[in-house]
Amino acid sequence: MKAVVCSEPGRLEMAERQSPTGMPEGWVRLAVSHVGICGTDYHIFEGKHPFLDYPRIMGHEVSATVVDPGKSALSAGAPVVVNPYISCGTCIACRKAKPNCCTAIRVLGVHTDGALCEEILMPAGNLYPADGLSLEAAATVEFLAIGAHAVRRSLAPEGSRALVIGAGPIGLGTALFSRIAGHAVTLMDTSAERLAMAAERFGFESGIVAGDAASGEVDKATGGDGFDVVFDATGHGKSMEAAFAHVAHGGALVLVSVVKDEIRFSDPEFHKREMMLVGSRNATLIDFEHVMENIRTGQIPVEALVTHRTTLDRVPVDLARWAREKSGLIKAIVRVSPTAAED
Repeated sequence: MKAVVCSEPGRLEMAERQSPTGMPEGWVRLAVSHVGICGTDYHIFEGKHPFLDYPRIMGHEVSATVVDPGKSALSAGAPVVVNPYISCGTCIACRKAKPNCCTAIRVLGVHTDGALCEEILMPAGNLYPADGLSLEAAATVEFLAIGAHAVRRSLAPEGSRALVIGAGPIGLGTALFSRIAGHAVTLMDTSAERLAMAAERFGFESGIVAGDAASGEVDKATGGDGFDVVFDATGHGKSMEAAFAHVAHGGALVLVSVVKDEIRFSDPEFHKREMMLVGSRNATLIDFEHVMENIRTGQIPVEALVTHRTTLDRVPVDLARWAREKSGLIKAIVRVSPTAAED
């Protein structure tokens, strides 16, 4: 089968790989349809991912059709959304129904080869029927579930004032689900262009350009109170540290992104706010279902999120280019199956 392999940082190659064999009990064989390109994939290409061995087939935002359902309840030909977090099922997190933070988690395309290829095997429990979704839209569900999970983790009630820092794909997904939860959403980003895109495409007209004037803008937007909930989706340590100051007394800070750095903050500032500090990792079934339902009802405008498209054969050229040229880019989707309809 055809596969795109990142053989080392900065090098992508089209290769012929053996189709997966020896399907384990409870697993399903899939024909990959569409794959979203994630910030993680760009980091892998650039050599910035801390937990990865090369060579690696990337790709974890996946829609597919069932080729061999094994003994599962799925039917051959059924379209599915792939949950790429393969959990052990027995660790303390799994026993608490939190497989998203399994102690032995393997993420498709990161810890194990991913879906930038023609066929993959996945556990049946990681496959969700994509009823009512196009296969392209189904490939956006995983990254949107990250934001939906973060909003659910925040426990912020309807009517909260929310600040989402970082207007990339994960930040936009978080902002969309924060708005669906009834929050009044403000975006903050270093790029005025990204804030303008968020306003034009998604109606987020309240925006703050990060920088020296940001604290004053936060005070102006909240009457000096700060935001009830702040989501940091930047993947930047200094931004995460600065986010503490934007939280209202009694509010919450949700760290959606993860960095290798140590995060430092003022304990008196943290305590006087009685702030809740929340880590948010991956997503669970309830988040995937929430995303799919909101795509079906039109609350999530997938057509506005997908700005770039390519095919499997073009990935080595296009992904390398998009890693450098981010202007106008929100989400790029790879059409893997040559028979998959363009949406």
